[in-house]
Amino acid sequence: MDDDDWLAEQFEANRAHLRSVAYRMLGSTSEADDAVQEAWIRLSRSDADQIDNLAGWLTTVVGRVCLDMLRSRASRREEELDEAAAGGRSVGAPTGTIGATDPEQEAVLADTVGSAMVVVLDTLTPAERVAFVLHDMFAVPFDDVATILERSPEAVRQLASRARRRVQGTPAVPEADLARRRDIVDRFLAAARSGDFAGLMAVLAPDVVFRDKGSAFTGPAREVHGAEAIAGEFVGRANAARSALVEGAVGIVVAPGGRLLLVLEVAFAGDTISEIEVIADPDRLSAIQLAVLDA
Repeated sequence: MDDDDWLAEQFEANRAHLRSVAYRMLGSTSEADDAVQEAWIRLSRSDADQIDNLAGWLTTVVGRVCLDMLRSRASRREEELDEAAAGGRSVGAPTGTIGATDPEQEAVLADTVGSAMVVVLDTLTPAERVAFVLHDMFAVPFDDVATILERSPEAVRQLASRARRRVQGTPAVPEADLARRRDIVDRFLAAARSGDFAGLMAVLAPDVVFRDKGSAFTGPAREVHGAEAIAGEFVGRANAARSALVEGAVGIVVAPGGRLLLVLEVAFAGDTISEIEVIADPDRLSAIQLAVLDA
């Protein structure tokens, strides 16, 4: 076996790990594959004889590539929001609050990261996300993460700690109420996805109110009253929706492909949903505290 074949074999042995690292940092299978491919290109151009720990070297390279991609993504979003605010092209979704997405993609997100985790990770800064994913999910030492972020180990430790607090969140309601309300929301979403109209009616209060103040994402402002009308709004939808902690209370995040699009704040009356309010304004979305509900 020549050196090139050996290097390719070693890279393939690490591919699954690298893809897992990249996916958790980027929340996109296609972007994760791009990051892994870039790592191979950089490896093929390097002097492999000078690399003592190939797995560690590759993880570091993927981390740097993902950091650059996250920063570029943040810059693109700012440009898109500026265009939308100036009356340019819409960056939103088709009419309807909870849009559909590729079920296979949603299954990958749920199975490999956990419901809503990728959405909450997307609210972190690029540096927070890299520090949290590499250290907390893959046990990469802070010294190594510091090399990627070009910061001190102590600064990286603080980034990871801040990200950890945001990911875990602090419930604003007692544990028993949290579990009960999550069950109500999860049943609502399951009924919506499966097209179960009766199931939706069962978790909606008769006088439930749906409010959307309107945005570039959702269209004109509107208000809908009554369980039957609102069930009709949601039936057959919700593939991209997940329950999550929204400002410490149980709510819903809508994130096709893991990219946060909408937040739905939910109010309850007993064991039913009494009010749903859509938040789609980019400024409000950026200020909302989201956290993952335990699986």
